[in-house]
Amino acid sequence: QSVHLVELQGSGELFAMKAMDKSVMLNRNKVHRAIIEREIYSLLDHPFLPTLYTSFQTPTHVCLITDFCPGGELFAALDKQPLKIFREDSARFYAAEVVIGLEYLHCLGIIYRDLKPENILLQADGHVVLTDFDLSFLTSSKPHVIKHSTSLKRRRSQEFMPPSFVSDPSTPSNSFVGTEEYIAPEVITGAGHTSAIDWWALGILLYEMLYGRTPFRGKNRKKTFYNILHKDLTFPSSIPVSLEAKQLIHGLLQRDPSSRIGSNTGANDIKEHPFFEDIYWPLIRCMSPPELDVPLKLIGKESQPKVKPEEGVIDTF
Repeated sequence: QSVHLVELQGSGELFAMKAMDKSVMLNRNKVHRAIIEREIYSLLDHPFLPTLYTSFQTPTHVCLITDFCPGGELFAALDKQPLKIFREDSARFYAAEVVIGLEYLHCLGIIYRDLKPENILLQADGHVVLTDFDLSFLTSSKPHVIKHSTSLKRRRSQEFMPPSFVSDPSTPSNSFVGTEEYIAPEVITGAGHTSAIDWWALGILLYEMLYGRTPFRGKNRKKTFYNILHKDLTFPSSIPVSLEAKQLIHGLLQRDPSSRIGSNTGANDIKEHPFFEDIYWPLIRCMSPPELDVPLKLIGKESQPKVKPEEGVIDTF
């Protein structure tokens, strides 16, 4: 598969076109994955997730037309920073928007399964878009509201606990997918995995944004998997990171999914963590992204090679 920058003729509007080679999909038995990905795209309606505008086929390819994000990959922005790390306010902002995107996906019964900086795109205004759902798992979800009981002590202190909205995909998956350094332990061991694997990946992402590398990377795949299953989580003392950030990472990188933060009441536990104290969740879309040491450079038509319009477009998909 490949992704191309395309323009709607006569409009000047730019879009991203994901082109999937039919022969490759058939040879690798990936047709069902493409159908699921297309179905997932059609469900999405959220500012931090892509919109599927249309899909069509050519004789050789299946094509999906989605939003073009001129900020490029979060991975590229991170790679350009001094020491390849973000300051904590930037890491907090990006992590918070990822939490909101994952919470929405989980509400729809979607386990993302491929969170990593390469799959987080940046819009022109600096906000995120989670992309690439070819590894995602679609199941059912039963959103529900939990009302917290008010104890007499709490009532006297006038501390109000609003109801919590909880929604988790209900069917565990057993398939082995993901990107090596971001894979959760329960995927490696073959235990059925739930949406808690996305919260593990969030912990790895936060670590990478703050420390410039992932915590369990080994010299090869086997060593990386061994580290994920057995190596102690350590925080390099050479890079100053707040206690709250370390505590959140530690909570997200619990090997036992049932004790992992986010596994019991979904995103609520994570959103209420002290690391996110400065985030006003309902208005996160209105926040200005913190300034990066090396600012985002927007990409556009000028930076792309010219391609002739493709002939032979046939039926919709």
